[in-house]
Amino acid sequence: MTPDSEVIQASESEIRIARESTPSRSPRQAVGRTARVLRDLLFVLTARDIKIKYKQSMMGFLWAILMPTIIVGAGMLIRVAMSKMSGMPLPTDSLASMAVKSLPWAFFIGAIRFATSSLTSNANLVTKINCPRIAFPISAVLSSMFDFGIAILPLIVILAWYGITPSLALLWVPVILVLLLLLVSGLGIALAAANLFFRDVKYIVEVVLTFAIFFTPVLYEAEMLGEWQFWVLLNPLAPLLEGLRSAVVLNVAPDLGWLLYSGIVSAVIFAGGWLLFHKLEPAFADSV
Repeated sequence: MTPDSEVIQASESEIRIARESTPSRSPRQAVGRTARVLRDLLFVLTARDIKIKYKQSMMGFLWAILMPTIIVGAGMLIRVAMSKMSGMPLPTDSLASMAVKSLPWAFFIGAIRFATSSLTSNANLVTKINCPRIAFPISAVLSSMFDFGIAILPLIVILAWYGITPSLALLWVPVILVLLLLLVSGLGIALAAANLFFRDVKYIVEVVLTFAIFFTPVLYEAEMLGEWQFWVLLNPLAPLLEGLRSAVVLNVAPDLGWLLYSGIVSAVIFAGGWLLFHKLEPAFADSV
């Protein structure tokens, strides 16, 4: 028996315990019981996903900063090449700006990938155990958030090296991160359900994520596009990334109009994904 299978079997037992440990005494307590079971499941599944990801990993926690480092390295190479070709000096905050935006971008693509395949990769649990199955894609997002938290530490070093000091604008960061989590969770929930019925969804997601970086201001700033920045900012993720750059690097408040737009779109996507998931959930067992 492999270590991964041991972790999965242990998690299956923990999920059963979480499901059965909160008895319902009356129909009026059903909603509260479901919420408590979902909370316990999220804890168990998130811990399991983190253990599987880092167990027997040669690089360990360095995996959490590998993707942001690659993104920043590629972005700096492009920025330097553009600076040489145009004869314009490279902005002094280029590295800091890309570092701030590369972390949420790496979280976004990692969480979407894991969430999309969360139901198919847990087919044995989805079919055998009667539990809130929405916990699987959400736990995939939360485990990716763990990587995001680790990668913040080297980001702090980069910001300190650039002499960027904290300001009151940092109070916007938790708001932006909540909206990011809402957006990613909504997309992850919807894609997980769709991938269960159409297995080529994960391949479509891979293709879209590969090229999405060119349509999202990660390697560049939206204002560089001039009048075209409006179309880039229609991507609901773009105002969140630009808002983080404003709050962390520029020490100013984000554009409230675009932040409100992202918030509304994120809420609609989350609500739509949640409703779609529960509408399709009765047919999950037949489609695994």
